[in-house]
Amino acid sequence: MDMYGFYTGQVFDAYEWLGCHLDKNRATFRVFAPAAARVSVIGEFNGWSDAWMSKSYDGNFWECTIDNVKEGQMYKYRIYENRGGMTERCDPYGYGMELRPNNASLIRDMHAYEFHDEEWMKKRSDCKAGPLNIYEVHLGSWKKNDADENGWFHYPEIAESLAEYMKKTGYNYLEIMPLAEHPCDESWGYQISGFYSPTSRYGTADELKEFVDIMHRHEIGVILDFVPVHFAVDGYALADFDGTALYEYPHNAVGTSEWGSKNFMHSRGEVRSFLQSNAAYWLKEYHFDGLRMDAISNMIYWQGNQARGVNMNAVSFLQNMNKGLKSQFPGIILAAEDSTSYPGVTKPVWENGLGFDYKWDMGWMNDTLTYFRTAPEYRTRDYHKLTFSMMYYYDEFFLLPLSHDEVVHGKATILQKMNGDYDGKFPQARAFYLYMYAHPGKKLNFMGNEFGQLREWTQKQEQDWCVLEYPIHDAFLHFMKDLNALYLENPAFWEKDYDRDGFVWRDCHEEEKCVYAFERRSKSQRILAVFNFSDKVQEGFCIQTESGKKLIPLLNSEWEKYGGSVKEKKEEAPLADGKAEITLPAFCGMIFEIQE
Repeated sequence: MDMYGFYTGQVFDAYEWLGCHLDKNRATFRVFAPAAARVSVIGEFNGWSDAWMSKSYDGNFWECTIDNVKEGQMYKYRIYENRGGMTERCDPYGYGMELRPNNASLIRDMHAYEFHDEEWMKKRSDCKAGPLNIYEVHLGSWKKNDADENGWFHYPEIAESLAEYMKKTGYNYLEIMPLAEHPCDESWGYQISGFYSPTSRYGTADELKEFVDIMHRHEIGVILDFVPVHFAVDGYALADFDGTALYEYPHNAVGTSEWGSKNFMHSRGEVRSFLQSNAAYWLKEYHFDGLRMDAISNMIYWQGNQARGVNMNAVSFLQNMNKGLKSQFPGIILAAEDSTSYPGVTKPVWENGLGFDYKWDMGWMNDTLTYFRTAPEYRTRDYHKLTFSMMYYYDEFFLLPLSHDEVVHGKATILQKMNGDYDGKFPQARAFYLYMYAHPGKKLNFMGNEFGQLREWTQKQEQDWCVLEYPIHDAFLHFMKDLNALYLENPAFWEKDYDRDGFVWRDCHEEEKCVYAFERRSKSQRILAVFNFSDKVQEGFCIQTESGKKLIPLLNSEWEKYGGSVKEKKEEAPLADGKAEITLPAFCGMIFEIQE
């Protein structure tokens, strides 16, 4: 390892030197603990008695080699502090950990698994000019395993069924909520104790590699939720690791997050090297196709509070990390969960941007869901909540998210958010999703949304697949499958997502009717999207296009097969001087291809 690079926050391979490295039946252990008085390794291989480590390099690292060590054995570090105490710690760079509430690190051979995804790895891309339809999943609650006391499947066990379901329903990328080891199920993986340890809830490191390999075999990319902001406070993990604030800020004013966890000290080079090496670890060792980075707002601004100013050290860390990752791993996707208006999140670092590929469009999400919560009689007042997104859209490369955060903590599910009674929610949800998929920007949808989940998500239960026994939910899933397929197959929806000539309003001033119309374009295709979000049928609505001979219907959210009120018809509508008259059912979205 480049020691100068480690201290200055430049290395991306710290995990290849630090941690436990197995060579046949011998293992070398290295740990960074500069303030420790003494350090030892204890484990199954030595009866949990002290095997003393020696100071190495400049005295800030500790190292020892132990014989008769096997893959899968448990170990910990004993950190003897200068102030007289002793704590037993998991390995910050450990490749595996015990299942909670136990916390020992596990020895893993990271070179045993052989991938078979060469073709996928060569052709993957950031999808800027292609379709990106992401299915977000919490792996432990997509489906439950009755044969397991906790209800969990191992990584390979769930991979085939999940991949087949995604292919059938029309998603081409999977986003998994954090998989690094965490002590509390209820944190969903966002308060981490083992940053380099795939959670043992679902199996081993090799089993996770096999999971990704299976997804790639099915032509599905895999994005991992990555947490570079904070870590769990548990005494066996990173907090006060060597008796001092080694990874965190020493002062609570900036050292403790809004979630009660510890904030990483991003101004410290050793912390930067730890985190960016961790990001590289998931991409290199597991072949993940990208990272969604959590709570970036809390890195840009101190404690996520704009009034406290920009945290320039954290910003420069993000720039360095993203630049390095994109250089080392071409074709990956880096997405920022960021709700601020901080400029340049998706600009290249050489243009003083943060270097992300995508930014979650939280403004679009909030405005659109607020609009659909509103009773139809008030939507004339709120009409331009749905036009505002295009006022700022070209400032960044946006991704439209309907994530787990929108279906928890009393917020209600996406279907529940629609105004009206049970039956009235479905046509609005269909029209809502048609609007989302026609709108510029890549897409993300949380599991269960696709069949109209009515219960808020909890990690304790699997998705309510039983509701598909009800025709209205089954029809909704049928609609989402057709919508996803339409999105994937038609380049006008994504080829020019970030080009200004890829979108044009055809009508955005029908405030009293709550009707909207816009056109999406690619090099070879023009698509017209028309929406009526009022509760009244709009007879003989006149739509104006720039040119074209006829409109070919591709999808109508009110077709009977989706639970709507209109018989499916694919009769072409002639355009006269670019004009056509169409009837718009209440709460309806319609997609046409414009034929020249």
